[in-house]
Amino acid sequence: MHDSDPACTELPTAARQGPVSHTVSRVARLHRIAAGKALKGLGLYPGQEFVMMYLWDAGPVRQSELIRAVDLDPSTVTKMLQRLEQAGHVRRRPDPDDRRAVLVEATDASCGLLAQVERAWGELETHTLAGLDGTERAELARLLGKVETNLCTETADCPLEARGGGA
Repeated sequence: MHDSDPACTELPTAARQGPVSHTVSRVARLHRIAAGKALKGLGLYPGQEFVMMYLWDAGPVRQSELIRAVDLDPSTVTKMLQRLEQAGHVRRRPDPDDRRAVLVEATDASCGLLAQVERAWGELETHTLAGLDGTERAELARLLGKVETNLCTETADCPLEARGGGA
């Protein structure tokens, strides 16, 4: 992206009352594209890394809890889990406490993927924040956290963790 590229600098007339919102939307889209490129080499589709990050940290969880945690459509999560299971990264099994529920967990075989995702996420962070010093990076994270909180208070289905409530 170059500053002289009109697609990256010109504000559409309709967005003049919301220049920050317009920029946040563009940045989010570009970040998702960059993340997708970084993950493609790992055999992951965008969004699957968040499922795996949650499973690596949480251990075995009910599929319904995972769906709430990643805040995606249940059918999307089911499709992701099918692909991740076929790749050997997750295992699904009946919950022994409730046979109607399904437990999902990261497999031991996914440990190598964990290191690769950490590395890819670190490289994405470096690329995303290039040119910002430590103080600017901290301020950006602080400001984006405030923006996230603002948006979450407007969104009834926002994940609890993002609203600062956490479990």
